[in-house]
Amino acid sequence: MARPSYDVIVVGAGLHGLSCALNLAREGLKVVALDKDHPGRHASGVNAGGVRRLGRHEAELPLSVAALEIWHRIEQEVGDSCGFVACDQIKVAENLSEAEALQARVQRLRQLGYDHEQWIDEDELKRRVPAVAGHCVGALLCAGDGSANPFRTVMAFRRAALSAGVEIRENCPVQALRAAGSGWRVDTPDGPVDGGAVVNCAGAWGNNIARALGEPVPVTAAALMLMITERLAPFLSPVLGAAGRTLSFKQFDNGTLLIGGGHRGTAQPECNRSRVRFAGLRISAQTVGALFPQLADVRVVRSWAGLEGMMPDHIPVIGPSGRAEGVYHAFGFCGHGFQLAPITGRIMADLLVRGQSSLPIEAFRIQRFAGIADTAAVDTPEQRISA
Repeated sequence: MARPSYDVIVVGAGLHGLSCALNLAREGLKVVALDKDHPGRHASGVNAGGVRRLGRHEAELPLSVAALEIWHRIEQEVGDSCGFVACDQIKVAENLSEAEALQARVQRLRQLGYDHEQWIDEDELKRRVPAVAGHCVGALLCAGDGSANPFRTVMAFRRAALSAGVEIRENCPVQALRAAGSGWRVDTPDGPVDGGAVVNCAGAWGNNIARALGEPVPVTAAALMLMITERLAPFLSPVLGAAGRTLSFKQFDNGTLLIGGGHRGTAQPECNRSRVRFAGLRISAQTVGALFPQLADVRVVRSWAGLEGMMPDHIPVIGPSGRAEGVYHAFGFCGHGFQLAPITGRIMADLLVRGQSSLPIEAFRIQRFAGIADTAAVDTPEQRISA
């Protein structure tokens, strides 16, 4: 059989797919990235842009710390600042029970060797966030985290990938995947694509690839909602969350507020579509009103929802396939993968080129779902994989 056209086929050209493609190309590999839509169409380009270590699952902490180092030199990495701004991230406690839980987390992280999160009392919280409601009793503070512009970041990684020699094919869904000689053949509407290896970065559709390999996982698609308000005078510099409520809240330089944090709209992955759910938006608005009563009458000017893959244990699938040699997975980032994208690409490059990662990724193995029923069959007769 003739040599495959590409060393690696990356399925999905969102931020994680582009990061993987970029890092693989920089290792000297010939890479093509296939996307059924276009880069940034779903979760990658429409999320809150949080660049945080604060509140991470313990398994993600080594990756998050390594990723933050890249974010602080992101312009050297991709030739664009990506709108990255370093700032504090704060998680507010509204009662003593929440305060005790946050303080216990600080102690647990200290035992694991991490000191990036610290408890601040009520007085220090009010000094840093003077407008916060009087009933708040303290907070977790993570200095040196930040935020970035999601769509600008996707476009920066896209340009960097193209400059490194990556071929990006848009409007090119994967219809079937099968072994071919010593590599893999991916069927698309434009014809077959042959590669030595495949990296599955298909996001909310990642399980369609996994299922085709005989290792389905219980991923579900979620439409995570965000909204933007009218412009206000500056009053908030950190990114704010809450211990007992679902919230991600920040103010942009132009005065508008971004309100999000995980409330879900209606996900329709089989139709490639998501819809906002106004009841959930109302809860987000009420949460902001509880923490900042002066904002009760602020107008919301737009809202949206992006499609993301959610895992039952709230951490992604990262690593080699358990069933198919030469296939690797990086999907299911559960709404908090934006910050991890730069390091995901490094991990994939290490796995494919050197056979191992220097970072601990055992917790993210796809084999952890072996024997669990597949709950996310969203493919159609016309597109057997549709990723």
